[in-house]
Amino acid sequence: MQDVVLALLAKEPSHGYELRARLQEALGPLGEELNAGQVYVTLRRLAKAGLVEARVVGQSDRPDRKVYELTPAGRERVAAWLADVSWGRPAPAEFHLKLVAAALSRLADPVAVVDAQRRELLRRLADVQRAALAQPAGSGAALLLEGTALRLRADLTWLESCAAHWSARED
Repeated sequence: MQDVVLALLAKEPSHGYELRARLQEALGPLGEELNAGQVYVTLRRLAKAGLVEARVVGQSDRPDRKVYELTPAGRERVAAWLADVSWGRPAPAEFHLKLVAAALSRLADPVAVVDAQRRELLRRLADVQRAALAQPAGSGAALLLEGTALRLRADLTWLESCAAHWSARED
């Protein structure tokens, strides 16, 4: 969540309500589960870590509000996050938010982010397939490696859908 908030702030300084609205829009129905307080807690943690700065902006007809913007350290962290291809077992919503944040912040091309992730998963799939070939047929290790390969193939298929979606948006 922290990296997504940072990337959204890379587009423009914002207050918590704006950030929450952007997250909910990006997540669609899944965004309904987003707790309003979660954004504010995240902003406080980011400020404490020196990744964002808050300034109070006065309003004539409403209470003053805090507007947050990235510090240079925050920009560095966003760039590192967008370039990160460590996949683990991400939730599709998490990677989707990475792509949305990349597009909104204009710090990275979502298709390039997908391509980098795809290359990493293809490398991992090749490693798993080599390891599977070294196992005796019918062994527990071979079964586990088969499951890992199937999961990687499913992730690669989903990445193809992501690439198609973001390529279509660029046209």
